[in-house]
Amino acid sequence: MLAARPIVKLLVPGAKLRCLAVCPGVSSQWWTHGPRIAILLAAALGVLSLPACSRKPNTPPPDGSALFVKRCASCHTPGNDMRAPEPAALHLMSQRFILAALNSGRMKFEARGLTKTQKLAIATYLAAPDSPVVAFTGYCARNVTPPANSGVWNGWGAEPGNSRYQSSRTAGLNRAQLKDLKLKWAFGFPGAVATFGQPTSYAGRLFVGSEDGTVYSLDAASGCLWWMFKASATVKTAISIGNGGKTALFGDTNGIVYALNVADGSVIWQVHPEPHPSARITGSPLLHGNRVYVPISSGEEGASADPAYPCCTFRGSIIALDISTGQQVWKASTITEEPKPTRKNSQGVQYFGPSGAAVWSSPTLDVKGHAIYVATGNNYSDPPTDMSDAIVAFDIRNGKKMWSRQLMPKDVWNSGCVAEKKDNCPPERGNDYDFGAPPMLKSLPDGRRIVLAAQKSGVIYALDPDQHGRILWNTRIAKGGPLGGVEWGGAANSHYAYFPVSDFDFDNPNVGGGVFALDLQTGKQIWHVPPPKPACAGQYGCSPAQMAPPTLIPGILFAGSLDGHLRAHDTRNGQVVWDFDTAQDFKTTNGVHAHGGSLNGAGPAILNSMLFVNTGYTNAMAGNVLLAFALDPGQNQRTNVTDKNLRPERKPTSLPRLRAKATAIPRF
Repeated sequence: MLAARPIVKLLVPGAKLRCLAVCPGVSSQWWTHGPRIAILLAAALGVLSLPACSRKPNTPPPDGSALFVKRCASCHTPGNDMRAPEPAALHLMSQRFILAALNSGRMKFEARGLTKTQKLAIATYLAAPDSPVVAFTGYCARNVTPPANSGVWNGWGAEPGNSRYQSSRTAGLNRAQLKDLKLKWAFGFPGAVATFGQPTSYAGRLFVGSEDGTVYSLDAASGCLWWMFKASATVKTAISIGNGGKTALFGDTNGIVYALNVADGSVIWQVHPEPHPSARITGSPLLHGNRVYVPISSGEEGASADPAYPCCTFRGSIIALDISTGQQVWKASTITEEPKPTRKNSQGVQYFGPSGAAVWSSPTLDVKGHAIYVATGNNYSDPPTDMSDAIVAFDIRNGKKMWSRQLMPKDVWNSGCVAEKKDNCPPERGNDYDFGAPPMLKSLPDGRRIVLAAQKSGVIYALDPDQHGRILWNTRIAKGGPLGGVEWGGAANSHYAYFPVSDFDFDNPNVGGGVFALDLQTGKQIWHVPPPKPACAGQYGCSPAQMAPPTLIPGILFAGSLDGHLRAHDTRNGQVVWDFDTAQDFKTTNGVHAHGGSLNGAGPAILNSMLFVNTGYTNAMAGNVLLAFALDPGQNQRTNVTDKNLRPERKPTSLPRLRAKATAIPRF
């Protein structure tokens, strides 16, 4: 017993058991020095803890199945419209992950009133058996050094305008080399069923967040692990590198912003800038100078499915923080009016408004105009405002609104509109056609500038940022819907913009998908290609819908699909010239069992003749893997390919039953 006392002391809450990435707020680098010791310590603690886990005699355990039916099933039905994981997806999740969601994650409001024992019963009923906790393998040796002239993919959109365009020089890849682009390594996310974060590559390292909140720093060339850090909740944002390459910044779905030391993952600062209990950070922070600009969204829209929830008081915002300290410089709300009591629902619960207009995506920087542009979501409750479903320009220096352009009025919606009891649904409900995609800022060959906005309605808008967001043209490319139109973004160069189409339909898994190319100056359709017929047809979650944002290099557009395929399209005509099915098992560098699935929230990052992409989506085909592709040895010479000699051939094709149209708005 005397020998066991130090073991217990070492593993009390707060101990830095970094090898297993279970302690929020700590780095994991020192695990390289003692994996076997740490496993023995954990095992010893488990043995020593057995008496404390015994249950009082004759105390029947809670029925997890009955609790799920009573408290959860109404939202998690197959084919629900709330993006709530269906039972088939829940049964793939680990018990640890479900408990974290109930205790401190996105389900903490819905789980109010449940005891710890009841939460455990629900998690045990739903979850797949937890895989044994094993030590990571594949740590980087001390003599690994990054390449001397490494390129950069920083944050969500690769550059401040969020165009998702990478030059030929930085990409190191062209159309002729695609035949030599092969899988080089894979990295598995333990216990995950979905991947979210856009990979970031900087100075030879790759940074990526994960479903359980762990952020990883990997060697880009080999996939070996430098360090890992455990945030408090899921990290959906890209990691943005700033402060001269010394600081990694990101947010999690508990609304916390982190600044880590790039070298070792240690915490420089962390703050919770928005006090609303439902606040989340889903859009990647934007860095400029000595400030970081953080978009704020929320989970209140989903919580409103419960008629006992007092809907709604959250308002979207953009918050500027000092990059060195995390202190707030300014905060700008998308809705300036404070929520006030309005009516009561049928259960007597107070209703509030206005609310909503969340900022789901990364802000876009306009250095010339001293502005940042954000795209907002729908209102959650009445009264409707003119700031929902809008593109808004804020002064980057002080947060003052410069202009706004609402593109769909009166879109008031929350999950109560699709719940069994619709008490919280607004009397005149909207269509949930908000903006999930960030604005794209581009300069045309004649010097004019445009802001592109792609909506779930299926309409693409071009705005003039120098004329208070005046609409230049709009083009419908899709039917649209709550999961339709353009979900997470497009890509553009100085001549053309490219957009994948979702139009996902729970009731008809065979519809949706396709890619469009539009002329930036006019909005006219250049070409359209329908999606290939999915090889996974009939499998749970399989769909041709294309939610993931694409990535553009000269001559090639890479676009992912819910069918698990990442495809390269020739930008001249849309023809598929390279295709990889990610929905398969992979041997990983870190020894974690990994399988690919649907491509959804993040697109590929391309640089230095390599391509990095996450695969797996909870509400479609689950997956937990990061894939890295590279040219075969001897095939990664730099190229001089430019957009000028790869301009698309004008061979437009028609979309069956839906004619694309472009409406030019005359100048005033």
